[in-house]
Amino acid sequence: MRISGLELIEIRLPLRTPFVTHLGVRSERRILLVRAESPEVEEGWGECAAGEDPSYTYETTETARHVLDEYLLPRLTGAEIGGAEDFRGLTRSVRGHPAAKAALEGALWDLQARELGLPLWELLGGSGRPLRVGVSLGLCTDVRELVRTVGAYLARGYARVKLKIRPGHDLEPVRSVRERFPDLALSVDANGSYGLEDIARLKELDAFGLHLIEQPLGHTDLARHAHLQAVLSTPICLDESIRCEEDLCLAVQLGACRVATVKPPALGGLASARSAHDHCLEHGIPAWVGGMLDTGIGKAQNLALATLPGFSLPGDLAESARHWEADIVDPPFSLVEGAMHPPRAPGIGVRPDRERIAGLAVGSVRFGRLEAPVVSGRTG
Repeated sequence: MRISGLELIEIRLPLRTPFVTHLGVRSERRILLVRAESPEVEEGWGECAAGEDPSYTYETTETARHVLDEYLLPRLTGAEIGGAEDFRGLTRSVRGHPAAKAALEGALWDLQARELGLPLWELLGGSGRPLRVGVSLGLCTDVRELVRTVGAYLARGYARVKLKIRPGHDLEPVRSVRERFPDLALSVDANGSYGLEDIARLKELDAFGLHLIEQPLGHTDLARHAHLQAVLSTPICLDESIRCEEDLCLAVQLGACRVATVKPPALGGLASARSAHDHCLEHGIPAWVGGMLDTGIGKAQNLALATLPGFSLPGDLAESARHWEADIVDPPFSLVEGAMHPPRAPGIGVRPDRERIAGLAVGSVRFGRLEAPVVSGRTG
């Protein structure tokens, strides 16, 4: 597979409604898109999920842009590689920056799958099965509104609901939702906002029969998570603590979690995410694919990954209308009879809307020989 040219595009995309966690409020996303082109003018697309500020991880849109522009895209321009799985070896000398790497690697997976005429899920070893999915809801101070919102998503066919919580905003919303929906697969996500001094309060959550509690403690606290898991009946799921495959292996060994979230942008791409899946499957750890306010490009890749057999739990893979008035792919993703259906066309299976992307673009860089650039920009 030869990469004749690469294009890095930054777009600004407003969220349909602000997304609120204890880390802050997101009203708009700065999103980096990577487009890889082959000599036959076949193209593959990837998406960078880094945030606008270093609150969720150390990576930001700006740091990812710098690493892609200066180190990753120049290295791959004009290269001939056996396939997307070679990417990790070619970029091993660039330490960290998993979201930046995942964006480029995602474009290579899409390009390779299109060249082979395969849907991405088949190239990854998945089944293409329809997926029951969940939805993640931001902090909501109006409990009645929260209950109404949960009901609306259940009516749409979502199989799981996750509530964001923080100290002082936890027991009341969880109790209200559980009382109204006693059979709901309900989980909560603290984004690391609690400490061991909050053990008594966290233990109160055991009474609500939660599916899991995601990342209750800080992202470096694997040992403390192991201590907490030993006293909670609710399974702990780690997210921010899993920043590489080695983190996952150590967390499982320590007993720091009973469930794992697998996010390709957090691990450096689909190949590493697939390896994390294999480790969870081998050790009997239920796992699910997490989303990161993705557009349809990132969502398509997450859905393809989620069809692997070890992802037994509904992932945060909501339909396009959850976050966007209009997605940047055609067709947008929607639930059909309560399930998401991974596309069966080659590659990611949906068509990035080049005209809309060009209209949203605020900058671009081109590398190598591009026959069909989306945006006019500077040459790297």
